[in-house]
This record gives sequence, structure tokens and C-alpha cells, in this order.
Amino acid sequence: RTAERILVKVGSFRAVTFEELFEKTRALPWEEFIPKNGKFWVAKAASVKSKLFSPSDIQSIMKKAMVRRLSEKYKIEWFPEDGAAYPVRVFLMKDIVTVGIDTSGVSLHKRGYRQMTVKAPITETLASALIMLTPWNKDRILVDPFCASGTFPIEAAMIAADMAPGMNRSFLAEDWKHLVPRKCWYDALEEAQDRVNTDIQTDIQGYDIDAEVLKAARSNAKMAGVDG
Repeated sequence: RTAERILVKVGSFRAVTFEELFEKTRALPWEEFIPKNGKFWVAKAASVKSKLFSPSDIQSIMKKAMVRRLSEKYKIEWFPEDGAAYPVRVFLMKDIVTVGIDTSGVSLHKRGYRQMTVKAPITETLASALIMLTPWNKDRILVDPFCASGTFPIEAAMIAADMAPGMNRSFLAEDWKHLVPRKCWYDALEEAQDRVNTDIQTDIQGYDIDAEVLKAARSNAKMAGVDG
């Protein structure tokens, strides 16, 4: 409930020069993840306490290394990139490069229920994390006196009903049929649906001074399936 993204780790290595970054990126088994028609790019690079710190340079060098590796493996010079998307995310920490492919697509805080928001809304993942840091459980009362569009009460209700956070949305990796069989997604969804229990008795209250945002909160609760 609290993660912003789930990445598939492709590998990690140490690099202090761009040449090293290129060669070690090229050495990773990209063909095991990205098919011939896959659309791939380095969506984000972040660097902390590392010799290599320019995100744009890291991104372009790694993309070139990936192209080199895949063209050698697939024996093609040009990639159509008209298939499923494989955005790569890279993190450098003290010269250790960790490379992952993003399975989530749109950030996981977007649960798919919040159609109506207010000014400066809290993200659903952060609201969940804060609730989980408290001693609250479904047998205790929860009161949010400034609930705005209802994120805290809705997340609490989803926790109480054992409702999986991503049931109202899709994920980028659903298109990776060679990596994750469709049956895995169907089984996971079926298991999640079986676990939902909206008959539970719980006392969750939300209040706000603004009648308009309460309309939004009610609408969002309905979208999330916890309006009851």
C-alpha cells in the first residue's frame, strides 16, 4: 500500500566513469526483458554521492548501451519500438548503479478512485503509510476532522475491508506477456477480490468545513467501493 513504484531489478554494478557505465550497462541481459519491438528508454536517473551525477548524460549513455546490446543479440540495427513500454529507472548511490524496469507505469499512489481532488491533496500511499504507523485497526474508531476529499478515511476503510490498493487500475507490466503470463494477473485479481470483506463493522468518520469537498469525498469513497 505504501510503495510508489515496483521495479524489476535488471542488475547492479560499480561505475565511476561514463565508459564503465556504458560497458557494464551493455553487459546486462537486456534481451531477457525487452523484446524486439519493445519501447525502451531511461525514464529517470538519480545520483547521490557518486562520481557520475549528470542525470541527462547517464540516461543517454545507458540508452546507447542498451541499444548496442540488443542490436547485437537481435541482429538488427533499427528498433521499431512500437510494442509494450519498458521504462528504465536508475539509481546511483556511492558509485553503485542499480538498474530496474518500472512495472507500475502511472505512480502507484494513483489508486483509480480519486476522481475529484482538492487543493494540495495528500497522496494515497502517504496516507496509508501514516495510518499504518498508528496503532489503529478496524476495531478502533478513526476520526479525521479535516478530511477534505477523504483520502485518510477511504484508505482506512480499504485497510479494514482487506481491499487491495490497485484493484481499480491497470499496471504497465500487464503488457509484458512474455515475462508475466496473463493467468498471473487473473489469479492475483481473483485472490484480491476473494479477500475483500465489505460486511465488516467499523467506525470511520470524516469531517470538513467545506461542503463541496465532502461531496468529492463521498464520490471518491463510492469509486473506491467503500461508501458503505
